[in-house]
Amino acid sequence: MLWMNDVAEINLAGLDLNLLPALDALLRRRHVTHAAQEVGLSQPAMSRALSRLRDVLGDELLVRSGRGLVLTPRAEALLPGLTMTLGGVKQLFQPQDFDPTKERRTVRIAASDTQTILLAPAIMARLSHEAPGLDLRMVSYGEDIVGRMEDGSVDLAFATDTVPLPPGARSEVLFEDRLAIVTRRTHPAAQMPWTVEDYARFDHVGVELLGDGVSELDALLAASGVTRRMALTTPHFMAALSAVASTDLATTLSRVFARRFASLFDLALSEPPFADTGFKITLVWSHVRDTDPLLIWLRGVIGDVAREQTAELD
Repeated sequence: MLWMNDVAEINLAGLDLNLLPALDALLRRRHVTHAAQEVGLSQPAMSRALSRLRDVLGDELLVRSGRGLVLTPRAEALLPGLTMTLGGVKQLFQPQDFDPTKERRTVRIAASDTQTILLAPAIMARLSHEAPGLDLRMVSYGEDIVGRMEDGSVDLAFATDTVPLPPGARSEVLFEDRLAIVTRRTHPAAQMPWTVEDYARFDHVGVELLGDGVSELDALLAASGVTRRMALTTPHFMAALSAVASTDLATTLSRVFARRFASLFDLALSEPPFADTGFKITLVWSHVRDTDPLLIWLRGVIGDVAREQTAELD
């Protein structure tokens, strides 16, 4: 028999971890047949497991005394640590109950100022009660947004359903929106129906989140042979509203967002001259974090808030 003092250490890679439940049952029950019934083994199989355990641990573990079996000193010393170890292993492989109140994490969300302004206050009000240890960081998009979501530096991102998703990305719709032409209420074109040609008559404010100069609206205008002058370009939608409020500039952006501030800035909203101006705001995440309990819960909170905050503005 190979005794413990003959071995420097046990090679875990070569150890059959299935022996641990058998060892636990044997030491607690101190009866081979009863231990076998507890773990679902036959009595001969448990006897073989005991023999292997004695060989691995270098100790008899159970010795006969009178009518039954008693633990050796080595077995007595093993039992408390074994119980704790098996409990830890079970916890490792069993799903844990998720409790948002106990979470202490930072979640980073790529967002424009529209989502930050429309949704963040109500989201934080929910978190203050339901997940007070959760911190949100609203971050900019940038051309490397896909890579940042894959490597975990960004957990979630707001997007529109017109943006193609990268391979492996997941998304869900938060709310429906549509485009609106926004001007100050006393703008020369505020009370008239807009035509495609009107986009060339007035100067505009544009919003670029990625700084790539790509615009679906400009592609539509180009198809009709129309080019607009972009007098101001900004990464902030609120800046666009503020600019048109005090000039004869116009901007085309989210109707939901513009209606929230129409009274404050004394704005007029007009219908764009296109067949389809609707789009959906979505929440996007990487498949790598698809099963993260915290992100699953937070996506639900964001979805609830988005529907509540936009219901009266749609």
